[in-house]
Amino acid sequence: MGYLIRPVKADEWKRLRELRLAALADPVARIAFNESFEKVAAYPDEVWQRRAGRSDEDRDPLTFIGEGPDGGWGGMVVVLVEKEGADERGGEEPWAHIVGVYVRPEHRGTGLARELFAAAVEWAWSRSEPAVERVRLWVHEENERALALYRSLGFVETGRTMADPKDGTAIEHEMALERA
Repeated sequence: MGYLIRPVKADEWKRLRELRLAALADPVARIAFNESFEKVAAYPDEVWQRRAGRSDEDRDPLTFIGEGPDGGWGGMVVVLVEKEGADERGGEEPWAHIVGVYVRPEHRGTGLARELFAAAVEWAWSRSEPAVERVRLWVHEENERALALYRSLGFVETGRTMADPKDGTAIEHEMALERA
């Protein structure tokens, strides 16, 4: 299936909300996302309008969607730039952070996730102010499917871990892709 990979447009905020809620209703949501369905479902319309508007203006956090030939949205990825010193890396160059990765079950295995990641990484590398040399993400230790995908895309575990914000007994691993 051929997908059109593009940023969300400002007037598509209702579709963005629907896709995010579908992600949070998915059975893997408990290990894939740090927000709950209930919390996000209660967000006012202004939150969704602002998110969609930022993507439409090429500002982060930017949401890319994969639109199928029928106009349906098969998945999404969100990317943002974190400024230097934003964490314990201690003032190194800014990096991009990929969050909110979701592909609807009926679109999994089609290559859509790879296309979404390609767009997010290309967008990150295209930044000049600030220039980005590293793309990172966090993945739950039990999310084997995501781990395999990220490794196949060239992401490597950095050795950094953190407790899952929803379950302090579970671990998330940082993975990164350095600019070649």
